[in-house]
Order: sequence, then structure tokens, then C-alpha cells
Amino acid sequence: MFITKIAIDLGTCNSLVFVPKKGIILQESSVVAISEPEKKVLAVGEEAKLMIGRTPETITVYRPLKDGVIADYRVTRAMLKYFIQKAQKGFNFFKPELIISVPTGSTSTERRAVIEAALSAGAKKAFVAKEPILAAIGAGIPIGLSQGNIIINIGGGTSEIAVISLGGIVTASSIRVGGDRMDAAISDYIKKKYSLAIGTQTAEEIKIKIGTAMRQRKEDFFEIRGRDLISGLPRNIKISSNELVEPLKVVLLEIIEGVKQVLRKTPPELSADIMDKGMILSGGGSLLRNIDRLISQATGVPCFLAEEPLFCVIKGLGIVLENLETYKKSLMSKK
Repeated sequence: MFITKIAIDLGTCNSLVFVPKKGIILQESSVVAISEPEKKVLAVGEEAKLMIGRTPETITVYRPLKDGVIADYRVTRAMLKYFIQKAQKGFNFFKPELIISVPTGSTSTERRAVIEAALSAGAKKAFVAKEPILAAIGAGIPIGLSQGNIIINIGGGTSEIAVISLGGIVTASSIRVGGDRMDAAISDYIKKKYSLAIGTQTAEEIKIKIGTAMRQRKEDFFEIRGRDLISGLPRNIKISSNELVEPLKVVLLEIIEGVKQVLRKTPPELSADIMDKGMILSGGGSLLRNIDRLISQATGVPCFLAEEPLFCVIKGLGIVLENLETYKKSLMSKK
């Protein structure tokens, strides 16, 4: 079967690929390893992620997206080419049409960069669609009705808060804060308190295993290994989940402030709908324990976690891709 349409959720941390009639065929880390002497791509995705902090001078590991937008055009193009080849399984007689998710706060230049990278990677046509609407579609929110719905999509590089009604965004806020900042906050805390240097992957593992937005009665513990900053030697320490509340609070307060700003700008009629139905959380960052409780407590509005939050955007892209003509005018822009 020749693949002529592909959807890509191009995330700062993870990228997902959807193909009609097959569903999600790929979930990879947004990481590329390149051999510098030959300028050749050595690995993409999980394989490249395992190389972070472990490479010789001749190999550089890139994360080509920063804060949800392209930071390295050349490497992003290589990554998109890899995704297209994987989706087509070598049968690249036909150039596919691509739909790629972008943050709602991305500029026209940033959106154009995504489209150009897709076209030069081998796409016939490329469209970009805004993440909050895609996340809302993927979370099962009926976006076409004249009712207010609010989606909070917390990704690796950005957090997007949007009020959606009649198929469009009424008011929105895009904050360049997400899972990456949470990892950095954990890493900095361990460095200051324990004089221990840890890698980004260890910080991410700590967040996934024991990270929490609010203090818990029953604490979880996790043993980590790192390099002692004083002696320079390897050392083990054990940390608790409640310890992480303080460093994560700074990042979470920025997201909460973004939510409050959107709620303040929401028309009264839609505010009533939101109070009635609550807010929906999506994206990988929303998997942090008790984040829904914290946001609900801080805003006074009920907050719920979407089903499979990590897949909301790609599910939305899949629905759009299978009904391309319906959504083309309202949702997407192309070059």
C-alpha cells in the first residue's frame, strides 16, 4: 500500500507518526545523533537518546526542537526524512502530504520553517495545525459546538492553554515552559542540595518515577547515581517524592498563571460552560502526579486528565488527516 498522507506530532521531547488505516506507527524521542566528520545521521529517536552524554568528540547528539519550534533546521529536516521513510517503509514512489502540529504561539516564520523542512525532507505538500485544537479533538471534546471548552496541553517545551468554541480558538496562551523545565528544576535542586551532578535523562526518570505536584501522605523514594561535585567521584543518594514539590512548584506556577490569564480573558458565557464541564489536561507533562489537583485548587475550576494524554495531539491529527477536506480551511495553513 502506498502511503500518500502522513501526520506528525513534532514535539520537543517526543514525536509521533500517524498513517491512515494503520494508526500510530511510530513513537520516538525527538533526538538525532550525527557523525561530525561525514555529517551523516547515525541514529534517530530512542537509539539516539541513549547516546546523550555518552558520545566521543566525533559524534554530536542534537535535540533539533526547542520550546516546540525548530532550533536546528538541518537536523529537523533529517529527522522528518527518517519519519517519512519509516512510514513508507522504503516505498517512496509517491511524495506524501504531511500535516504537522505546531504550538499556537509559534510565529509565521516558525511555521514556515516547519513547512519548508517538510517539503525539503520529501513531502509533496505540507500543512501545519495548531496543537490545542488537535489535542481537544484527540481528547474527544466536541469542538464544533457553541460551547466553551478549555484544553491545557503540557508538552516538553511548551504549555498551551486554549478556550475553544465553534471549531476555533476564542482565547489562548502559549508558554514556553513544559516537561524540559521540570527536568532542569529537578537537576538544579539535586545539584544545590546534594552537590551531585546528574544527567538530563536521570532527571526525567526521577520526574516520571516519583515526581509530584503536591505533597503526598505516603512518600515514594528513588535511588539515583551521579557525580559528586566536590570529590568528582560517583555517588548514590536516595530522594523522596515530597522533596520534589518545591523545585517543581516554580515551573508549575508559570503554567497556572497562564491558565488564569486565559480564564480572565474568556467571555462570561463561555466561562459558565467551563465551570460546568471543567478543564481538560493533555500532553506528556500532564502525567505528573497531582497536577490536575494543583491546577484545580489554584483556579477553583474542576480539572480532569484526558484519556491517554500523551496521544491526544496525534489522535487529533489522525482524525483531521482522515477528514482532510473538512478541516483544511478552518484548521490548517500551508505555504
